[in-house]
Amino acid sequence: MTKRNVSFVVWGVALLLLAETWAQSPRKKLTPPKPPKGQCCDEVRSLKVQVANLTSILEELSRKQETDLRNVVRQIMDLDQQNRQQEARVTEAESRYSEINNRVEIMQLQNLQSVTQTSSDAIYDCASLSSRNYKISGVYKLPKDELLGTPELSVSQPRNQANVIPLFGRARKALPHSSSSFLLPFDKRRLSLQVFCDMETNGGGWTLIQRRKIGLLSFNRDWKNYKSGFGSIRGDFWLGNDHIVRLTRQPTVLRIEMEDWEGQTRYAEYSLFNMANELNSYKLFIANYSGNAGDSLRYHNTTNFSTINRDNDKCVDDCAALRKGGYWYNCCTDSNLNGMFYRYGEHTKKTDGITWYAWHGPNYSLKKVEMKIRPASFHP
Repeated sequence: MTKRNVSFVVWGVALLLLAETWAQSPRKKLTPPKPPKGQCCDEVRSLKVQVANLTSILEELSRKQETDLRNVVRQIMDLDQQNRQQEARVTEAESRYSEINNRVEIMQLQNLQSVTQTSSDAIYDCASLSSRNYKISGVYKLPKDELLGTPELSVSQPRNQANVIPLFGRARKALPHSSSSFLLPFDKRRLSLQVFCDMETNGGGWTLIQRRKIGLLSFNRDWKNYKSGFGSIRGDFWLGNDHIVRLTRQPTVLRIEMEDWEGQTRYAEYSLFNMANELNSYKLFIANYSGNAGDSLRYHNTTNFSTINRDNDKCVDDCAALRKGGYWYNCCTDSNLNGMFYRYGEHTKKTDGITWYAWHGPNYSLKKVEMKIRPASFHP
């Protein structure tokens, strides 16, 4: 072996030993560079401070809300207590007022002197009452003994005070401008009648002969019913043809007041109103219209009264049967104040309702109607 070959062998062995040594030595891991000392701790410390501040704020808000809620509850309880106290005071005051009012009425009835009236100043209607300064609320009774006596207030009494209020000869003059019910005599046949007086409209003194406002009472009735009257004097009623005849023996004014379902009101007034007696079929006479409702009664002038069992109209058709009421039908109507009562929603679908053609035409049934009369000579 030459010197050159020995040199290659030595270098080969050296390289093998070096490679084995390098393979057995541990390798170093690569790590990211560390941040500067102190920066990480500052960020954590800042976050902790922020969290502590937020927690403190939330706790303060919670305590404030709880305090506000307690205050609101306390105020509500105080208001409720005050309300109960006020209600108790109002109830007590109402009770005292009612008791005092009843005592005053009884004292007035006991102290007033009875007044004897003659045929010259007899009370025949609400206008007569108004002229004698009766502006009163309540039901009155007049004695039946040939026009003698004075209206008497009919008051419900406790059983142990049954003799406090006399039967006849006592009267109470109450606050002015109130509408009332009375019992009035009409002639020497000892006939009395309960009527409703309007003491407010246009000077008062009006005697109501008809009212429609509730709708529970049928006006599709026979001749006898319309002759004597029907209904409740404080609700819907027809006074009665015989009574109307007696009330219109002197020149009389008729006033008709109407209200529609939209709350509008109208009136028609006739300075001449008269009804014939039963032998002449309660024929209607009217003249001299005034008002803002239009004249829908002129068409019925000089016509007889008709009902479901007495056809006195001027038509081939039976108008009372068609229009379902008692009225002065011609052929057939320009108004029908005693027709069927239709409530809102049905009031524009029929022709047999409570109609006044000059205002709303033939298919609109009115909500409320009042017919009232007083002497033409009346002066408020």
